[in-house]
Amino acid sequence: MKLSICIPVYNFDVNDLVKGLQNQIVSNELDAEIILIDDHSKTEFININKNLEKTVSQFVFLDKNIGRSKIRNLFLNYSQSEYLLFLDCDGKIISPDFLKNYIDFIITKNPDVVFGGRKVSDVKPSSEFGLRWKFAVERENLPLKRRLKSPYLDFQTNNFIVKKNILKENPFNETITQYGYEDLIFAKDLFKNKIFIDHIDNPIFNNDVETNEVFLSKADQSAKSLSQLIKSDKDVERISKIKLAQAYSQLKKTGGIFLYRLIYTLSKPYVQKKLLEGNISLKALDFYKLGQLIYYMNKK
Repeated sequence: MKLSICIPVYNFDVNDLVKGLQNQIVSNELDAEIILIDDHSKTEFININKNLEKTVSQFVFLDKNIGRSKIRNLFLNYSQSEYLLFLDCDGKIISPDFLKNYIDFIITKNPDVVFGGRKVSDVKPSSEFGLRWKFAVERENLPLKRRLKSPYLDFQTNNFIVKKNILKENPFNETITQYGYEDLIFAKDLFKNKIFIDHIDNPIFNNDVETNEVFLSKADQSAKSLSQLIKSDKDVERISKIKLAQAYSQLKKTGGIFLYRLIYTLSKPYVQKKLLEGNISLKALDFYKLGQLIYYMNKK
């Protein structure tokens, strides 16, 4: 089999996504299978999605949550294909040739890894959803030409294909159990091992609109995840390429940690309030994440 479509599921209705993929497989007679692994969702979502057991090749339900990195590695145990296509469960297919585009690219280029891109709505949402939308538009929804200039830094895990043997040899870092940086660390490992990440224009639509509160909570989690990596990971060079880690390292070298922490502590309530309002520069989000990283680095 050529392609296994791997979808980690967590607290989301994936019926539309799976049916759209299944329709493309049937109509184009594609050599592909769909595998779902539910990462211990709430009962209501398990009930919503359970009917898909009859539609997909395999649907695995985990009895405990194992996190974003470990669950992706777990698909290796179930895939029957040469290539694995990973999609986030909140994605929406927007091209009738989405799967065919990938398979044609595989046949033509025989890539190791390829990222297809992502999109969100062009219409700005209400202010309570503005922060996540702004981040996606300014930092994630990058055109193909831009992504090709920095193929590793602009790689994301919401919509990518990887050879099965490449993932076996370069699994996701399972020490990252919470949200944040698993995609960048994976990309850095590929770079270190001279495995090229290719890019094509084959985006998936980000179908889940997060509130500012939820997104800010994830930003906090990502700072915590990075602090754990800095404290525990022996591969200093890999982490040093992360911009937030670079900023922290620079402050540490110049003795600016104490002053930054003081300024951040005093201004955090105001910055947090403005971020939750959703209409503020992303530099404020960077300021917040660095402040949280310093907090977690100094927390015992």
